[in-house]
Amino acid sequence: MSTLTPREIVTELDKYIIGQEEAKKMVAVAMRNRWRRQQLDPELRDEIAPKNIIMMGPTGVGKTEIARRLARLANCPFLKVEATKFTEVGYVGRDVESMIRDLMEIAVNMVRKEETERVRDRAEKNAEERILDLLLPGSVPKSANNFFTLNAPDQEPPKPRDTETREKFRDMFRRGVLDEREIEIEVTSQGPQVGIMGMPGMEDVGMQMQDMMGKMFPGQKKPRKMRVRDAYETLVDEEADKLIDMDKVADQARERVEQGGIIFVDEVDKIAARQDRQGGADVSREGVQRDLLPIVEGCVVNTKHGMVKTDHILFIGAGAFHYSKPSDLIPELQGRFPLREELHALGKDEFYRILTEPKNALTVQYKALLETEGIAIDYTKEALEEISAMAQQVNEETENIGARRLYTLMEKILADLSFDAPERMGQSVSIDREYVRERLGDVVEDRDLSRFIL
Repeated sequence: MSTLTPREIVTELDKYIIGQEEAKKMVAVAMRNRWRRQQLDPELRDEIAPKNIIMMGPTGVGKTEIARRLARLANCPFLKVEATKFTEVGYVGRDVESMIRDLMEIAVNMVRKEETERVRDRAEKNAEERILDLLLPGSVPKSANNFFTLNAPDQEPPKPRDTETREKFRDMFRRGVLDEREIEIEVTSQGPQVGIMGMPGMEDVGMQMQDMMGKMFPGQKKPRKMRVRDAYETLVDEEADKLIDMDKVADQARERVEQGGIIFVDEVDKIAARQDRQGGADVSREGVQRDLLPIVEGCVVNTKHGMVKTDHILFIGAGAFHYSKPSDLIPELQGRFPLREELHALGKDEFYRILTEPKNALTVQYKALLETEGIAIDYTKEALEEISAMAQQVNEETENIGARRLYTLMEKILADLSFDAPERMGQSVSIDREYVRERLGDVVEDRDLSRFIL
């Protein structure tokens, strides 16, 4: 779990997200509280529940990006889901508990990747020995299961290794001389793929059935010819799998989910039932909230990796709340999201900063993309100011989609240059205000046209 202070967390978020200072501070404190909780005595630690958050604001202002960057900083399991994908039990849609199973899968893959890196040196050594045994057949007797098992007493003694020849082959292998040579290795083929049709809301039953069928019909070993360099990577993965204890991986993953997991529930406003209307779609929306409630409050969910407690998972809800408000959620659910922050709409000043300040700014991305074709582009300050002003104008006159409008404008501005790039290798192009107006002026001024194009 991250040991960054709240100020350090905000500083890291500032590298990618412009503005929204209060929201950044709120999530930074929430993340630091997770670290603080781990320093307490176990008896008190279990009593401290996470302070779940609702972020309100129009699309494209940074709600999802804040949560995503926060999860990377914390190095913890993170899942983004849309509340509209879920329905109450009995209706067509996903079961709410599936979000915990998905989060557990993410954690297992995360821990497994870390364990693979930890044992990679040993796996590479073992794979190298197997490659050399295949290149020099007969130097080591093979058994059915392992290339390196000792002979039983009734077997013939192993032939002595030709150490000098083996070391020569080892040197050639490490220098890549043997990369293109073909060898035959045994690879595990997948067992029969059996499709299990799960009932709506019971997807986990189908997954468990598929897992059980996979154990009943394991993959078979079959010979396959491969180039040495491809065979080496295959054998490294195989050896790493042998060295990893998957029970230990599952235990570590479960601990990470229970103590540090983050679930970002987007479009929470879409499941809020209006207080002045009862019936129809509002009944189903309220049903989703009631199914979501025990997950947020804390319960135990059955996954194929074991039982997972949700008591200390941090939930971050987000939504535009144009046609509803947080008070339209059922009171019990409101109480489980005590922290709320409104993110502000972005204007031309923020758009200019978005184009110039972040490490992954759009201007940096497009410049790097065109450099692959040998084209050097640079942007004048006036051009970026013009793009920012146009983004604000289009957002005001059509739908306000926040910073996502910049993607549309930048793509429109550079469309011709991107298309002609292979024929213009070696050129330098300056994107100035006139260049921007030439490609966007008519579209921005024609409101009807801008609704379709921008």
